[in-house]
Amino acid sequence: MLYRFRAVDRLPEKATRAQVRGTVVHSVLERLFGMPAQQRVPDTAKGLVEPSWADLLTERPELLAEMFESSEDPELAEWLESAKSLVDGYFLLEDPRRLEPDACEQLVETELPSGVLLRGYVDRVDVAPTGEIRVVDYKTGAAPREIGEAKALFQMKFYALVLWRLRGVVPRQLLLMYLADRQKLAYTPDEGELLRFERTLDAIWQAILRAGRTGDFRPNPGKLCAFCDHQALCPSFGGTPPPYPGWPEPDAGTETMADRAE
Repeated sequence: MLYRFRAVDRLPEKATRAQVRGTVVHSVLERLFGMPAQQRVPDTAKGLVEPSWADLLTERPELLAEMFESSEDPELAEWLESAKSLVDGYFLLEDPRRLEPDACEQLVETELPSGVLLRGYVDRVDVAPTGEIRVVDYKTGAAPREIGEAKALFQMKFYALVLWRLRGVVPRQLLLMYLADRQKLAYTPDEGELLRFERTLDAIWQAILRAGRTGDFRPNPGKLCAFCDHQALCPSFGGTPPPYPGWPEPDAGTETMADRAE
């Protein structure tokens, strides 16, 4: 049901402070690796928080009013300090002066043999002199409990599969860095596992297509429902979804990669 609200109905969602803070911190780390290695120190990184926030407001000025009363709101200052704390957490996990990433915030996309198009942004790709690949993802939320690790690694296996298809090398390590808790979660995939994961993605997409033909997108209530903007429209909360608009079909002859992703 959430997929339908987001991808088919395309209902707007209000950005949360946590989500936007994550965007700011990711921008800081991307900028940090664009600097000479000797300049990648904590004070320099924390000094990038305000410029990253200002640049985000240039692109999306509505965020300030959605999140704070004004630019003088004391909660804004506290929020920026919390972003700096996450940046401090990053430096407790690794020393960026010792790294030269192959790519940061890289758009990767590939088409599976079944025709399913995969696309995503990888926070960081490291390549060793021996050619081994490490996929790194920064998380600004809390580290998951054991039951949540599988969900966290699903995203990383997605990236690993795409990079394997693009580069012909199975990533040696998938590394999740939880900046708030100062924890790392590392995982080593293998070719057989990624092949099974590819079949899983194909099955998920076929299920989405079946739901798209019938409009039968069912809710799956859980703890995250408390943070959903669409409760008023969700059957699990007594709501009624808007009339189903039908599965979006691209104009034949003008189909783009974005159309197919949607």
